[in-house]
Amino acid sequence: MTSRRFLALSGLAAVLGLASCATQSSVTLDYVPAPGGPLRGAAQFTIGAFANKRNVDSYQLGTVKLPLGVPIEHLKSQSPIETITANCFAHALDHRGMLTDSNKASFLITGDVLDLQGELLVHPYANVSLRMNIVEIGSGRVLFSKVYKAERQTTAYRPGSGSPVPILQELISRALQDAVDQAVDDPAMRSQIQPRSGGGYRSRYTPGML
Repeated sequence: MTSRRFLALSGLAAVLGLASCATQSSVTLDYVPAPGGPLRGAAQFTIGAFANKRNVDSYQLGTVKLPLGVPIEHLKSQSPIETITANCFAHALDHRGMLTDSNKASFLITGDVLDLQGELLVHPYANVSLRMNIVEIGSGRVLFSKVYKAERQTTAYRPGSGSPVPILQELISRALQDAVDQAVDDPAMRSQIQPRSGGGYRSRYTPGML
């Protein structure tokens, strides 16, 4: 075996060894309302179930990779991403005065998580793609359905500057919030909904952890 081939095989073995030793970090996401007054609406929504359609397990959030693409750290969420997404919608609606109890609501929000992940190869980035459905509770009809996408990215990560996990955690949180805020503020969606009096609704959510 030539020395060049030996070195190549040794390098491959080292890379495979790193991949097999990849660590795992558990993170949480949050919702932080943007400054300024939100686009408020009537308190007539409640939150239903979201489905994980990403073709990966419900706790997989992202990966830190070497420049060669070898994963060295996996990010896992503490709750299923479909639950996190439903909670993010609840925070967004509550912040706009649009969330109410299920026995008072006229509309149910459900949907699918099509993409929700963060990755660090050279640049840390996050992608989110969600389908939101508006269901009329009385009839069960789907009045509105649309896919919303968002992404966040930062400058190249400098090895040795600290753990990249908090960076990815923040990027994923903000990308998820961007997609959800687009959905609940969408004029096309709101034009489909006839506002009604929300009655004596009291906020149940404090913006923060999802």
